Amino acid sequence: MSALRNYLNKIKPNFEPDGKLHAFRSLFDGFETFLYVPNTTAKTGVNIHDAIDSKRIMSFVVIALIPALLFGMYNVGYQNYAAAGTLASASFFEIFFYGFLAVLPKILVSYIVGLGIEFAWAQWKGEEIQEGFLVSGMLIPMIIPVGCPLWILAIAVAFAVIIGKEIFGGTGMNIFNPALICRAFLFFAYPTKMSGDQVWVAQDTIFGLGNNLPDGFTQATPLGQIGQNVEVTASLNDMITGFIPGSIGETSVICIAIGALILLVTRIASWKTMLSVFVGGSLMAYVFQMTGQSVIPWYEHLVLGGFAFGAVFMATDPVTSCRTETGKWFYGFIIGAMAVIIRVMNPGYPEGMMLAILLMNMFAPTIDHFVVERNISKRMKRGGIK
Repeated sequence: MSALRNYLNKIKPNFEPDGKLHAFRSLFDGFETFLYVPNTTAKTGVNIHDAIDSKRIMSFVVIALIPALLFGMYNVGYQNYAAAGTLASASFFEIFFYGFLAVLPKILVSYIVGLGIEFAWAQWKGEEIQEGFLVSGMLIPMIIPVGCPLWILAIAVAFAVIIGKEIFGGTGMNIFNPALICRAFLFFAYPTKMSGDQVWVAQDTIFGLGNNLPDGFTQATPLGQIGQNVEVTASLNDMITGFIPGSIGETSVICIAIGALILLVTRIASWKTMLSVFVGGSLMAYVFQMTGQSVIPWYEHLVLGGFAFGAVFMATDPVTSCRTETGKWFYGFIIGAMAVIIRVMNPGYPEGMMLAILLMNMFAPTIDHFVVERNISKRMKRGGIK
């Protein structure tokens, strides 16, 4: 590592304002600070010093996403082989590598398009490259169906980065979660590529792996079956383990729980937000079950679709969620309740987590405002100030 550090120090003057490669200063700075924590210190003002910076935080989130991503790759292959009836004759590695090859292009498109825009934007504005897309670039491929075309994904990523983040000022200034903005754009601009029965199972062979499924092959998700008033064929065990059709990284509750544990141990995500999402969803699902409006048990709402994934990785986004400790309880509870309300009350849109989180992204600052004002009011009363 010392050799790499010495090499970076050697070429760094070329990227300074007077260097011959100064036009790429933002690119070099982004690469250098990704590899090493900056050793510069502030000369004036009061500062809080910490051993971890935002790039390291983003790196931990990416690590937490890996279990769900790896399982998602395997499940993509599993669904293809199961649909073709060749699951028994396929090995683990055949199934996994088929899914790997199906998902990898989506990850590459997400990062190439997203980071390309980030780099170009930083050069244009003369700013440092922001690290927020390290997570968004991984999240986006995980919350879409495997049947989403790459060119549509590229358009959606560009929209999410430019409209969802950069016009607000970049990472830390955006109101809405960029990954969910991407998914919302896909859903409303290209609904047939994000819903229905033809997008959840990969249908073609890749480098000799997998199976070519018949034209017009369909396979609904459990939530899709509920929306069509069809009996759910998946068992509770399948819902928890993740061997069901769905978005690439959202099906396995077990792998999502592993990611949640990583985020909680490293104190990157708030347990209050996570817990309150599940509490809100559980309570609302139970009410719907008791009133006969939900055709599935209340607990199945928590393990289907993007509920668990959204609660762990989306609702806890430190930029777009509530920051006050009391506000986190209200924020998460309403997200969970609203997600179930949308699912049950709108048969045409059985998955409600995306809209619930985006809605609460908009109200998170308001919740924090009222929490702070209430604390100020209580302290003034204690001090005898009217």
